[in-house]
Amino acid sequence: MKKQNTNNFKFTLLLAIALIGLQACSPQSAAVVDQPVLEEATSPAENLTSSEPIEVEIETVVQEVETPAEVEVEEEIITPDQPESTADLTEAEIAGLIYMREEEKLAHDVYLALYDVWGLPLFQNIAGSEQTHTNAVKQLLDTFNIPDPADTSPAGTFTNPDLQALYDELIAIGEKSLGDALKVGAAIEEIDILDLEESLTEVQNTNIQRVYENLLRGSENHLRAFTSTLLRNTGETYQPQYMTEEAYEQIITADTAQGGRGQGNGRRP
Repeated sequence: MKKQNTNNFKFTLLLAIALIGLQACSPQSAAVVDQPVLEEATSPAENLTSSEPIEVEIETVVQEVETPAEVEVEEEIITPDQPESTADLTEAEIAGLIYMREEEKLAHDVYLALYDVWGLPLFQNIAGSEQTHTNAVKQLLDTFNIPDPADTSPAGTFTNPDLQALYDELIAIGEKSLGDALKVGAAIEEIDILDLEESLTEVQNTNIQRVYENLLRGSENHLRAFTSTLLRNTGETYQPQYMTEEAYEQIITADTAQGGRGQGNGRRP
């Protein structure tokens, strides 16, 4: 009787071991074992750390900030082909051309310097427009045989001490932040507009009048571009620094192709 119980115990033990082995090898058990691996591979946390969606998101932000909504339309600058004499000009007209040559160069040089600092394409685009403007004034100087004050001067260098001081001041301000740089651009265009409007009241030569009117429309377009880009990138509404509020609003609300006119506070202090 005792021997029979021992044999029964051995048989039961072997049967239990066999059953455990079958369960371990069954497909259902293998699926359970593999399940944590599948969950780890499809984990939402791993998807969040993936580089691909983050790169796409950053690229979208950069595109939104750096691409201006305005498309600069370069005005055709027409100057006379035949040389004329300075005897045909007044002293105010001659002095105005000399000053305007360096004033347009100042805008060009400041915008290129600020583009190097901030990399905003708007500065480079408008700098190209300002190069066309200063070339148009140079052509007038050559036409009337007036010495060119900016003939050999490098970027950031001016014979007029007031313009040299203004350039240095504007660069120092524009390097502080992108918002300050855009406000510097708007301030330059304000100054250009006021100076051109004042010069047009003194100019009698029709060739100079035509060039100045084209430069004026260009400066009005640039003012709108700088102020709208400031609002879009920083949320700040530009406040005119040299023009009256009424004259500024008249330009800002005008169509880009037509430009706008308005009297300001006179030349910068």
